[in-house]
Amino acid sequence: MAPTVQEAKMAERNNQRGNRRDREETPEFADRLVAINRVSKTVKGGKRFGFAALVVVGDQKGRVGFGKGKAKEVPEAIRKATEQAKRQMIRVPLREGRTLHHDMEGRHGAGKVVMRTAPQGTGVIAGGPMRAVFEMLGLQDVVAKSIGSQNPYNMIRATMNGLQKESSPRMVAQRRGKKVADILNKGDAPAAAAEPVEA
Repeated sequence: MAPTVQEAKMAERNNQRGNRRDREETPEFADRLVAINRVSKTVKGGKRFGFAALVVVGDQKGRVGFGKGKAKEVPEAIRKATEQAKRQMIRVPLREGRTLHHDMEGRHGAGKVVMRTAPQGTGVIAGGPMRAVFEMLGLQDVVAKSIGSQNPYNMIRATMNGLQKESSPRMVAQRRGKKVADILNKGDAPAAAAEPVEA
């Protein structure tokens, strides 16, 4: 027996719902909760308590962002922080899709971080908040050290400040009006010239 028009429409609606659920279950971005604080506001009748959340979001392919949110309940604070993080994402060029192109420093207030490239197999050597940023960014090999402030907010801001300074050979070549090969060969030239002298 052939299905009626109404039954066909209902089946189509169910399929659309199923597709929507599939899209929701496989999100484009991964997120990591870095810190959650209980905060209070003193009012006439006493204190009102709330929660502040710090979240890092990334696609693990070179995009990362962080956000903070406050609310009366923890899930709502995390949701607000995640939404803000998605709006503030930055793109970072990765070398071979696994490490940084060059060493760099980042600063924010009293927080200072040093980030270095690393050979394959090194892994992510970094402290808590910085590790969350690198993992959401998709870095597989990096060595990092936080100097100064241990406040997770300052550490993440300093890390983001350093990552924004990174430039790939393509960006440098574009800025200087040269080819990528010219930029890369210049770096190899001194090493090649030094070899015969040692022999």
